[in-house]
Amino acid sequence: MERGERFVRFTTLAVYVTLAAQVASLAALVVFEETRGSRLAAQIAALQGAPHSQAAQSVAGQVSVFAVLVMLVAGTAVASAVAYLTWLVRARQANDRAATAGPVLAAWLVPFVNLVAPVLLLDEVWKGSRPPYDQRVRWLSLVAAWWLGWLGSLVLLAARLADDSEGTLTGIGARELAITGMAALLCAATVREVTRLQTARGRARLRYRSLSRAA
Repeated sequence: MERGERFVRFTTLAVYVTLAAQVASLAALVVFEETRGSRLAAQIAALQGAPHSQAAQSVAGQVSVFAVLVMLVAGTAVASAVAYLTWLVRARQANDRAATAGPVLAAWLVPFVNLVAPVLLLDEVWKGSRPPYDQRVRWLSLVAAWWLGWLGSLVLLAARLADDSEGTLTGIGARELAITGMAALLCAATVREVTRLQTARGRARLRYRSLSRAA
């Protein structure tokens, strides 16, 4: 297996781990929200600007736990984004050694462009991995499901966080967790598909070189 394919496999594992961590941290936040969120939100509202009161001290521990959970969710989201972008750069370079990180960063970071460009870029990498033609429909279905799930999870999470109604801390619940988990699973599936193709291609090259030398 060539060096490029090895890098792709390593970054693939990083994507799996960080996506799992992201879903796990979000699940922990949802559990906290469901079990203690409403009561804690009511206690915080009742403080009425008295952060040093005895009542404030009684909820300080729970507030700290909540803050840690929020930071974990944010941290794992950043880690999964970095891992995915690194994987995508490496996957493009496995197809073309001259490929740079610029198009990947632009596709994901430029507003409005990032609504469509990431899917097109991923499809380009898949096609560059020389897949069997009869897998095209299955691949497009997988990518479409992932991207719609990803956009749906972002919309739901943004709507929840923008909702300033009282009674909850974040408003994030089981529905948001389910859709985010589904999007993460589909993302991992697209990564696995591309990595599988590139790994198979690398092994085929090694076999061909071995046969050529033997001849």
